[in-house]
Amino acid sequence: MTSPGDPLADELAQAAAALARATAIAVSCHINPDGDALGSAMGFARAAAAAGKAVVVSFGEPFELPGYFSLLDLDLVVPPGEFPAAPEMMITFDAADRARLGSLAVSSEAAGTLIVVDHHVTNKGFGDLNLIDGRAAASAIIAYDLIRKLDWPIDQEAALALLLGIVTDTGRFQYSNTSSRTFRVAADLVEAGAHPEAIGQMVYENAPFGFLSVAGAVQQRAVLEPEISLVWSELRTADITSAGITSAETEGLIDYIRIAREVDVAMLLTEVPDGTKVSLRSRSRVDVGALAAAFGGGGHARAAGFTFEGPAADAVEKVREYLYAG
Repeated sequence: MTSPGDPLADELAQAAAALARATAIAVSCHINPDGDALGSAMGFARAAAAAGKAVVVSFGEPFELPGYFSLLDLDLVVPPGEFPAAPEMMITFDAADRARLGSLAVSSEAAGTLIVVDHHVTNKGFGDLNLIDGRAAASAIIAYDLIRKLDWPIDQEAALALLLGIVTDTGRFQYSNTSSRTFRVAADLVEAGAHPEAIGQMVYENAPFGFLSVAGAVQQRAVLEPEISLVWSELRTADITSAGITSAETEGLIDYIRIAREVDVAMLLTEVPDGTKVSLRSRSRVDVGALAAAFGGGGHARAAGFTFEGPAADAVEKVREYLYAG
């Protein structure tokens, strides 16, 4: 539970009051959801449904998910076309800005009340009520606090979804965002019925065979630039097509190059229809959140990204210039 001195205490109280009055709640998260985005959304949605609220969950196109989400009960999820056009109450999870909602950004603008729950330090707040805490290890932590503030039940399915968000956004509790409170919340979710081994097996030990060839291609292309403490590689559309997998099943590939001990920054450039998706990770020295923000993106000091309207080679050159200048 939050303490009276918590900086989000007032926002949590206001959001809880608004949600308690609502009869129907539309829940969303960012496009291409990761474990924290959909885990937070589903954990909250399950608690809201258990409290008697009418709930739907969705996210913008592409409407596809990595296979590991099959460990969750997704009965509340609807395609974006079935999401309310002008919901009376809407709440978003893990979206650092409105654009990250994709096609559901229109619904967020038309919502009677919009609540934004997020832990990205670059989020300036685009809701009527903003529950943003850059110190939180995951948006799932804030979702947990909000559910507890509402005194809604957290059943086994809700607990599993929230724990999924925490485990994935802390890198299995090994990233620097992991605090003592992270473990306390995780322990409470395990007591509520969440099974950590289910997350471990489905998220970290479960990939299609084609993923191996994609990972191999990314590793073979890796380039080391020790003078700016950078390692980078590319993920191409042809890699995914030839392997017979979906883009959603390539999550986590940056971890295959970030392990190089010679560097502080790892960068994975993914070919997308509108240019290049740039994913960034840092060990300690470089604030990749600031780096991403310089190119219109955002994230955290140790994990961030942006979309570049151009080929991968040009994106690499821009990042090089930034790192040399720093």
